[in-house]
Amino acid sequence: RCEKLVEVYFQLQQQVMAVSTELGPELLAPLLERLNEVLSSLVKSSFLVEKQPPQVLKTQTKFQASVRFLLGPQLLKAAPKPYVVRADMVTEKQARELELSNYSNTLSESTGEIMHNMVSLETNPTSGTCCANFKNVLLKKIKRCERKGSESVTEEKCAVLFSTNVALTPSNISIQLQVLSLPIVVIVHGNQDNNAKATVLWDNAFSEIDRVPFVVAERVPWEKMCDTLNLKFMAEVQTTKGLLKEHYFFLAQKIFNDHSARFEDFQSRHVSWAQFNKEILPGRGFTFWQWFDGVLDLTKRCLKSYWSDRLIVGFISKQYVCKLLSAEPDGTFLLRFSDSEIGGVTIAYVIRGKDGSSQVENIQPFSAKDLSIRSLGDRIRDLGQLRNLYPNIPKDQAFGSHYNKEQTGKD
Repeated sequence: RCEKLVEVYFQLQQQVMAVSTELGPELLAPLLERLNEVLSSLVKSSFLVEKQPPQVLKTQTKFQASVRFLLGPQLLKAAPKPYVVRADMVTEKQARELELSNYSNTLSESTGEIMHNMVSLETNPTSGTCCANFKNVLLKKIKRCERKGSESVTEEKCAVLFSTNVALTPSNISIQLQVLSLPIVVIVHGNQDNNAKATVLWDNAFSEIDRVPFVVAERVPWEKMCDTLNLKFMAEVQTTKGLLKEHYFFLAQKIFNDHSARFEDFQSRHVSWAQFNKEILPGRGFTFWQWFDGVLDLTKRCLKSYWSDRLIVGFISKQYVCKLLSAEPDGTFLLRFSDSEIGGVTIAYVIRGKDGSSQVENIQPFSAKDLSIRSLGDRIRDLGQLRNLYPNIPKDQAFGSHYNKEQTGKD
């Protein structure tokens, strides 16, 4: 499309030049100026990031990115030597200033030091593309900026600015090409990864397409948050089985700390960034997102097939499990994600006394480390007190395909 538009532009330019004498200087000059503006605008908008840098970026770690100039094959054919694209780190404030100047300003200083940040813009005749591929880029260090109030470093957004100057033949106009990557959160230690992912998720899910960099709403409708958590869950775990209505109800009770509202009451509510990943959950040492991310990680690593077979209820409160199981026969059990630990799955089961009274027990949660030693299916097979998966599926029927063949022998 860009190439077709450029062809139209050159035809227009030729037609204007052909009648230049009839137009006269006072008509010709503004017309040519307008044509140059149109070309410049088209050329600038055809310079884009093809492969985004990682949105959570750790210093001293190599990463890759690439930019593509859609009009390169057409406009840079006669260039004597390849142009060089440069990558620089910019702060949110710098990104905002660039946007306001319509990318006509030049960057005063980079906010971090990037190694191997100059790459040639090369045209590939076979694929007909013009790209600069950054293969071994490394962010050596980052200069932190002034933060607002209680903001943490993992809430600070920056971006990579890719820039180059090209001279277009035949008109010989010099145009500065600049494009920003998606927002990036820079971390220096792996333990910041979880909070950085929260900032990126919130920004990707809730920012408007045309916005001042990198403004994003502070509060969003709970329904939108449900969609986001569901998409994130399915993408991370790589499953087609998403979250269900009752899962959203449990998550709403958790994030709003409200156990009296009905499912419908939450539909009209808004959830804030603070509730998502700043405020510690009541009686816990972690935020809602830190807990949810732990569930994601555990399910992705150890429980994908169980979740996809719908053998795990997962998002359900301890109190509600007691209500469900207390009327069930001895040995009925279900699986839920731990409330008290990050990244744990626990088995709740019912025991009946001789007098017929029931008691619901919760086995200490299994972590990803536990389940890498012995799988969940085998642990369920080991536990004699577990008989039927709620509501009443015999455990061997439910979990049989997940049992590993036991090796018998000297061990």
